[in-house]
Amino acid sequence: MNKTDKGGVVAELKKQLLGSKTIYVTDFTGLPVKRMTVLRSRLRGVGAGYTVVKNTLAARALEEAKITGLDDVLSGPTGLVFAGADPVGAAKILADFHKEFQHPTIKAGLLEGERITASEVGRLATLPSREVMLAQLGGALQAPLQGMLGMMNGLLQQWVGALEALKTQRGGAA
Repeated sequence: MNKTDKGGVVAELKKQLLGSKTIYVTDFTGLPVKRMTVLRSRLRGVGAGYTVVKNTLAARALEEAKITGLDDVLSGPTGLVFAGADPVGAAKILADFHKEFQHPTIKAGLLEGERITASEVGRLATLPSREVMLAQLGGALQAPLQGMLGMMNGLLQQWVGALEALKTQRGGAA
């Protein structure tokens, strides 16, 4: 790869680094190309991307993007996962894929600019997905409103019952 090509790769990596709030660094040693294609496909399904990169080019792109905290894990075969809007979804894909095929190994990551360890990425994978968490939040917000609606409906029915009793009482006296 000549200097111009390297510059283009670094520029593209820098663009991806700046566009992703969450980055996972993996070691793909022993992962066949066919399975890597499957991994990339699964990651694309949650809006994430997987890029295999030379460590020197990754280090240069990180430096140009002014992102720190990953320099010590840039050794050996390195693949970068750009998680996009769903860091939990990408972590789940990586964890499930590792359980299924024992590859790739997560080295570390950056979540919102903060360094996280491989075990923390594993804990992220155990969280419910964004959609499930939003549904749980919606349910939690809806429950008090439903309770209040039920209470008001009960009061209305009591009031109607009282009016019916009054009507019956007055109708019997007339």
